[in-house]
Amino acid sequence: MSSQRLSGKTAIVTGASRGIGRAIASSLAAQGARVVVNYTRSAAEAEALAAEIGGLAVQADVSLVADIRRLFDAAEAAFGPIDILINNAGVANFQPIVESTEEQYDQIFSVNARGTFFCCREAALRLRDGGRIVSISTGATVSSPAGGGIYCGSKAAIEQFSRILARELGPRGITANTVSPGFTDTDMLNQFPTLVGIAAGMSPLGRVGQPADVASVVAWLCSDEARWVTGQNIQAGGGASMV
Repeated sequence: MSSQRLSGKTAIVTGASRGIGRAIASSLAAQGARVVVNYTRSAAEAEALAAEIGGLAVQADVSLVADIRRLFDAAEAAFGPIDILINNAGVANFQPIVESTEEQYDQIFSVNARGTFFCCREAALRLRDGGRIVSISTGATVSSPAGGGIYCGSKAAIEQFSRILARELGPRGITANTVSPGFTDTDMLNQFPTLVGIAAGMSPLGRVGQPADVASVVAWLCSDEARWVTGQNIQAGGGASMV
């Protein structure tokens, strides 16, 4: 398997300044891709990563369609036609549905669902034939934990987008898949100290996932080796049953 299997490809990774997004951007670049590091507020981290991997950092809020277009424009201006879109940008908030507010709902759906949807729409217009779309969901759409109503709902929408895009873009050789991480050592998990202590025990492998574990799955889906995989939701949670 070539370490440069993505050579000549251009990729956009949303929400790439930290955590899983950062690991994905690094993995794609290590395999030869030209990577656009999207961020909303973490400019210093995004610029540092872009310098490290020879990519380009672009500020854009994916909840805004005009920003999405600008992101794709910047990618094409810097690197030419786009081959890969990774929808990683996301926000989370956990509370019982009865306690949820309109503001919380709008914030989470505007980034997770709306942002992913319109990034996918832009990709459908611009990706070269044979391209790849990978969207990051969560294993919590399977386990459906209490308090996850808004978050899980927004991520479940992403899974449907991928299945439908797989049908719509299949004639062009473009695949669309979802990757659903489980407990992963990121800022999001560390917001919940009580979970950190039990997370490793939820996996048969006896540990918490690392961002690189998820990034490896995503990078494989972007390669030619995964050309026959589309419309799938791959659970990348170390066998854990919930997030």
